[in-house]
Amino acid sequence: MGNRLPGAILFDMDDTIIAFGAVSMETWLRVCEYHVGDLPGWTAEQLVDGINSYREWFWSDPERHRLGRMNTINVRYEMVRGAFSRMGIYAPRVANLISEAYIEEHERRVHVFPGALETLQALNDKGVRLALLTNGNKTSQRGKINRFNLEPYFDYILVEEEFGLGKPHERVYLHALEVLGVQPPDAWIVGDNLEWEVAAPQRLGITAIWHDFTGKGLPDGSDIRPDRIIRSLPELLD
Repeated sequence: MGNRLPGAILFDMDDTIIAFGAVSMETWLRVCEYHVGDLPGWTAEQLVDGINSYREWFWSDPERHRLGRMNTINVRYEMVRGAFSRMGIYAPRVANLISEAYIEEHERRVHVFPGALETLQALNDKGVRLALLTNGNKTSQRGKINRFNLEPYFDYILVEEEFGLGKPHERVYLHALEVLGVQPPDAWIVGDNLEWEVAAPQRLGITAIWHDFTGKGLPDGSDIRPDRIIRSLPELLD
């Protein structure tokens, strides 16, 4: 790719600029450790495994994913209730307590990745036009944008609920580029989702950079190949 920066960069937000899903598992473990005493015979690790298994199933379906991200608070309760049902645990009060504790603790743990804001500012200073493309509902996503004061860094912000469509619909990427006044060959996109921020935009001619924040590399058997893989946003400036 060389060191030449493009005319515009499209950024994902969750797990690209801010650590969101990145802090989920440690949060589930913490709240399960606190409440596992109310469930004799079970360990916190077993509860987390059950919740994680249910989460993977829930988010694996694109339509269920789309509906779920429009109401993230309800989904937090659904994760525990669904996991408990699969595990044969009947404890609705404990399920609600774990869900409520998770929502509060997760909110506390969410943070901006080190170097992310400094990278956005450096790109601003270099004249690169930036857009933020984030899936989800307005309340949740605008809340994070405001909390971390992200708006000043971007020339355009697209929130799924506000726009009416989300990634990976091609209109999302093309509309953002139209607003920025840049054609696909002169644009990059950066994000952690291999379908939303790599495969779909690549089909439009956009250079796709995968944010591998876990450092685990591409999943086994993946046929999606990013144009570049980074571990942190400051690498964009290298």
